[in-house]
Amino acid sequence: MTGTMAAPRHIAEDPVRSARSYTSAPHVPDGWRADRPGELQGPQPWGTRMGTPGPDSGYALTLANRVIDDLTLADGEHRADVVAGLAAVASKRAASYGRAPVRHDVEVAATIWGYRSTVSEPELVELRRRVFEGVANPHHYEELRALADLVPEAALRQTPTAIAEAHAADWRSALEAPAEG
Repeated sequence: MTGTMAAPRHIAEDPVRSARSYTSAPHVPDGWRADRPGELQGPQPWGTRMGTPGPDSGYALTLANRVIDDLTLADGEHRADVVAGLAAVASKRAASYGRAPVRHDVEVAATIWGYRSTVSEPELVELRRRVFEGVANPHHYEELRALADLVPEAALRQTPTAIAEAHAADWRSALEAPAEG
């Protein structure tokens, strides 16, 4: 039985007709330029108070919110400010290791600032009130960066046990002297 068989419409009717080949576009498009609104112009920015970039730094806020009820806050200290400040220090510690924050980073930050102790030195409490005040407000980013910068990276790179021992011996050992003002 010879006859015509059904075939999809996209199949060529003439089976011996040669296949199409590649043909280039009639013109070459212009090269890509960084001219979108969000593009950085020039080299990577540098300077003071640029932060410590690291992966998933925002997770430190979640971790700090989980431990805040276990910490000892003095009168006049606000939970939101303490959470933001501890998250900034924890993010700095995690970024120094090139990883995302973990609970130990927040606990180290809380130890350095004396929130893990039931009794804190009055001088430390006064310093905390001054440097943590208002840092939860996004308009106070400069103050938040200054708070994180008070803790040197060398102090953050120690083990949690070493930091706790150093804090018990002298709480000033893990902090740089803040600028008066």
